[in-house]
Amino acid sequence: MTKALSGVRILDFTHVQSGPTCTQLLAWFGADVVKVERPGMGDITRGQLRDKPNVDSLYFTMLNHNKRSITLDTKNPKGKEVLTELIKKCDVLVENFGPGVLDRMGFPWEKIQSINPKMIVASIKGFGPGPYEDCKVYENVAQCTGGSASTTGFRDGLPLVTGAQIGDSGTGLHLALGIVAALYQRTMTGRGQRVMAAMQDGVLNLARVKLRDQQRLAHGPLTEYSQYGEGIPFGDAVPRAGNDSGGGQPGRILKCKGWEKDPNAYIYFITQAPVWEKICDVIGEPGWKTHPDYAKPPARLPRLNEIFSRIEQWTMTMTKFEAMEILNKDDIPCGPILSMKELAEDQSLRATGTVVEVDHPERGKYLSVGNPIKMSDSPSEVTRSPLLGEHTDEILRQVLGFSDHQVAEIHDSGALDPPRKVAAE
Repeated sequence: MTKALSGVRILDFTHVQSGPTCTQLLAWFGADVVKVERPGMGDITRGQLRDKPNVDSLYFTMLNHNKRSITLDTKNPKGKEVLTELIKKCDVLVENFGPGVLDRMGFPWEKIQSINPKMIVASIKGFGPGPYEDCKVYENVAQCTGGSASTTGFRDGLPLVTGAQIGDSGTGLHLALGIVAALYQRTMTGRGQRVMAAMQDGVLNLARVKLRDQQRLAHGPLTEYSQYGEGIPFGDAVPRAGNDSGGGQPGRILKCKGWEKDPNAYIYFITQAPVWEKICDVIGEPGWKTHPDYAKPPARLPRLNEIFSRIEQWTMTMTKFEAMEILNKDDIPCGPILSMKELAEDQSLRATGTVVEVDHPERGKYLSVGNPIKMSDSPSEVTRSPLLGEHTDEILRQVLGFSDHQVAEIHDSGALDPPRKVAAE
């Protein structure tokens, strides 16, 4: 079956997480992703956070499925020639270098356009144009500068970063959408273009409800936040609100049976107004349905601590899964706090391809996430990540059309090998 991006070739100069997230998603949709790596070393994550000695780490393998790897020294004159030929043969170049690196390699936008006017050059940077554009950014820096950390955590505690990689992987997903849009526009214009996603911008986009609340704050207190019901004044910026729901309906994380020993024996519970009467019946407080202190949402806001304490008395009598089963029957929104162990063992996620088992020739079988986007006419298969330089000769011959003699010349030039160290005299 033809994949959605079959026939699209990606020249992948990305490393670590943000860029590889983007190119892996494109590969899952059928694009031929050619990952260019430094000879002898490759993507730095191959050796980071290893759980097994002398094999590619899970950090690398889980971000580089369905790709081909070529090693290339782009400082070597012959290496530059190979790179020029790759630019001619590819549709998109994706990079997440620091600012100016591509220019210093000798391939600024103008040169790339002269080589291949249809080439789309897609970049991930830490910041867009402005005072911070030359600053180095990592995941947690992006979360802190994009508005996530200042609004995550509890009111009386430090700002917190989230475990979800919204800075790196989140921006990679944003860039992938930009690339697909640019490819579609190219079908009409015949031209390539530059596509840029800044990590700060990506995080702010994902934290947009907090920007919404910042503007609401100018017109009065945020009544769905717990501190309103507790009589605590608001400042001039959106506060941290613990586990309050961001959708306007009060919500909290509540203990379930076994919470004393299981750090994940909790459930998220939302007191959604349309099902309030059902909530009252479930927890054994039918009188609250008509009581003036509880019947209407505005009356409940100053009493949320009391209300959730009563609901928690009920949730503590059963496991999170038992509570969820009961609540779902009445369409009461809730969700168990699932550990990574529980997710890894969830057979329904295996059945949909959201969690997949991959076999690697050096490290053996391991679990990874699969494509989170399901398409009826473009099903995704997850194939293992490439070994360093595994497809070098294949790409030189099949993609670039080099002869055996030309391939031998390139090997002899040192363009595919680690730079030789000059012995001290």
